[in-house]
Amino acid sequence: MQRLFRFAVATMAMVMVFYTLGQAGELRIALTQAQAGDARKYQPLLDYLLKKGVAATFVTAQDYQQAAELFSKGAVDAMFSGSGIAGTLIIKELADPLVRPVSADGVSTYSAAVIAPKGGPLFNGSADYFTGKRVIFSPLASAGEFYFHSLGPSRAREILKAANHGAALDALSRGLADVAIVKNHVWTKEAQKYPQLEKAGGDNGDNPDATLMVSKIMDPASIHKISGVLLGIKDDSSPEAIAVKTSLGIQSYIKTTTNDFKHTIIMLKKAGVTKAFAFSY
Repeated sequence: MQRLFRFAVATMAMVMVFYTLGQAGELRIALTQAQAGDARKYQPLLDYLLKKGVAATFVTAQDYQQAAELFSKGAVDAMFSGSGIAGTLIIKELADPLVRPVSADGVSTYSAAVIAPKGGPLFNGSADYFTGKRVIFSPLASAGEFYFHSLGPSRAREILKAANHGAALDALSRGLADVAIVKNHVWTKEAQKYPQLEKAGGDNGDNPDATLMVSKIMDPASIHKISGVLLGIKDDSSPEAIAVKTSLGIQSYIKTTTNDFKHTIIMLKKAGVTKAFAFSY
C-alpha cells in the first residue's frame, strides 16, 4: 500500500507539472533577427522538448531591446543568450540563468581576445592601447563592445561593428581595421586562416556561453521541468537527443546560476550597464 501511495503521489506531481505548463501554453523562446539561423539550429531541441512534454515555440524580436521588453511584459519565457545580453537581463532583473551547453569539445565559457597584426605592441589591458586605432567588434558582446567599454574612455580613431566575431577577424585581415576584439574560441578555430594576425592579449575572466535565460515571472514548476529535461540530455541516447547534440554541437547542458556570471556582471557594470541601460551606446 505504501508503494502504491508513493506511486500515486509521484504521478499526481507529474500531472501538476504538465498542467502548469499547459496552463501557461507553449514555452515562448525569444530570438532576435540576428539569430535567424538559430530557429533551424534549435528545431531538434524543440522536437526533443515536445517529446518530453514541453511544447515550445520561437518569438522573434527585432533587437535585444525589444527582447528585454518582451521579458518585461511576460510575452516570452526564455532566451538562449550570449553572456553580454544574459548579464544585462540579470542586471535589469528580468531573467535568471537556468542551464548552459557544454560544447562537443568540453567548453562552456569564453573570454575576450584582442587580435592585431603580427609584430605590433601587445595589449596592455588599458583603453589607451586603442588610441588612434580603428577597432572592430560585435555589438553588445562580452567579447566585443561590452569588453571594450569596460576598459574606460578610449581615444580610438574609429569604432566599427561587425555582424559576428568571424566577420570582425575577416575585416581586420583585409586591413579595414587595426585591431579586433573577439571570442577567444573563435580566434582559436580561425587563427590558421590568418597567419598575419596574432593574439595581442585579452580578458582574464570567463563568461558563460549560450545560457538559457528564463523570465523571473515564469512559474517555478515549469522552470524545474525544463531544467530536468535539458540536464537529462547528457545521458540520453535516443535519436531525438542525438539530433539535439549534433545540431547544436554540444555534449550536455549544465546547471547555471547568477554566480557563474560574477565576472561578466562586474565587466558589464564597468561598461556602464545599469537597470535602465537601453542596449546602445
